[in-house]
Amino acid sequence: MRFARVAIDGRPVWGRVGEKDVELLSGSPLEGGFDVLGTVPVTDAGWLPPVVPGVFYAVGHNYPRHIEHAGAPTPERPEVGYRANNALTGHGSPIVRPAEVTGRFEAEPELVAVIGRTLRHADHEQAREAVFGWTIGNDISARTWQHQDRTFWRSKNSDTFKPMGPWIETDVDALAQTTTLRVNGEVRAAFPTGDMVFDPFDHIVEITRHITLHPGDVLWMGAESTCQLEPGDTVEVEISGIGVLSNPVHLEGNHS
Repeated sequence: MRFARVAIDGRPVWGRVGEKDVELLSGSPLEGGFDVLGTVPVTDAGWLPPVVPGVFYAVGHNYPRHIEHAGAPTPERPEVGYRANNALTGHGSPIVRPAEVTGRFEAEPELVAVIGRTLRHADHEQAREAVFGWTIGNDISARTWQHQDRTFWRSKNSDTFKPMGPWIETDVDALAQTTTLRVNGEVRAAFPTGDMVFDPFDHIVEITRHITLHPGDVLWMGAESTCQLEPGDTVEVEISGIGVLSNPVHLEGNHS
């Protein structure tokens, strides 16, 4: 089943996504029951980030080829960082490159786990059961800022730098899929989604040793490859069995 958040008359509404229509729901599927209020055609949906997380967790250096390319040590245990909700944007919305950004401006295609229940001190089976579903993320990075700053505060967290969507897929073996990154229709990277050093459930177990997870929290799982983006590009992240996240790239102050 696919759940999304869509904009209706300027307000966010949860929806259940079908082949042709989105059923508009009275509440969040993360919180329990809901009623169907009506429908809109899929083609008319204004896609929002499919969830606004209470806490936005992110994994780095979690694919062997990415680690090798970066010349970084292989992690010995699961570890996470954090990202900012202000950076989130939805499917179809522009990624805006700030005018002052120079150098590498890159995309990283990522699997995203959406947490569906409160969890602390979890074992692996509980971690699996706690994942409500899966969505897609594109981790945009301004590398010059990343190397200049002591933190990722602007290099990874500027507005629009974290497209996520288009929906949450609840019925898929996410780790058995293929992730593909395309720019202007050209494949720039393709890799087995599950070829990770530590999988999402390893990270959930580790997180809940110290921190309580809550419904709606998200965990971005890192990428094997990156690629350069330029204003005017359209970047797509596809994870088979989940969907396609597509966003145009704009230069700040230029809406074309």
